[in-house]
This record gives sequence, structure tokens and C-alpha cells, in this order.
Amino acid sequence: MSFVKTYPREIPGSNNPRWEEIVLEPQEEREEEQRARLENIYLLRQCIADARNVMIDEDLGNYHSHVIGLGIALFKKRASHAIYYKENRCRKKFEELFLQCAKIPPV
Repeated sequence: MSFVKTYPREIPGSNNPRWEEIVLEPQEEREEEQRARLENIYLLRQCIADARNVMIDEDLGNYHSHVIGLGIALFKKRASHAIYYKENRCRKKFEELFLQCAKIPPV
């Protein structure tokens, strides 16, 4: 199933916007998922390191299960990037399709 996002486009002479549906191609969606995946792996490693430092700084011991639990909690806060990347790609497509067309003066 493709990722779909809708955006309002202003129509000259109308008070109501026209909603345009932007669909990512399967390859675009895979690219953004791969980008998010690589960043999430990096983020998880950072979160585990941060959790380990917190445990040491607070003199709580270095129990692996506690470090991983705290790392995952940090990760959940930081790792909502997959949807963000897809929405960002859709926004760029929308702007390319509709905002560039609006800048061309009529003949």
C-alpha cells in the first residue's frame, strides 16, 4: 500500500482550497524507509549509550536490562522519523508539482 498525503492548494479567486493527494512511488517509499531505518539504528545506539551514562552518573549500577529499558524509552521519544521522512518527501513533491506551476506567469 502506497503512502498518501493530502495538502491544500490555494485556487486564485476561490475562498476554499483544493486538496491535492500526493502518492509516493514504491521506490520513494522504500528509500525513505531505508533512510529512517539507518537513522533509527544509529539513534538506538546513541540512546543505549546515553542510558548507560545516566545509569553510571546516577550510581544506579550497570544492569543490562535496565540500560536497555532506559535506552528504549529514550528511543521511543526520538525515533518517529519514518513517517516524518515520508511526509517530508510528499511535501517536496507537492511543492514541485503545484507551487512551481504557480510561479510561472500566465501568457
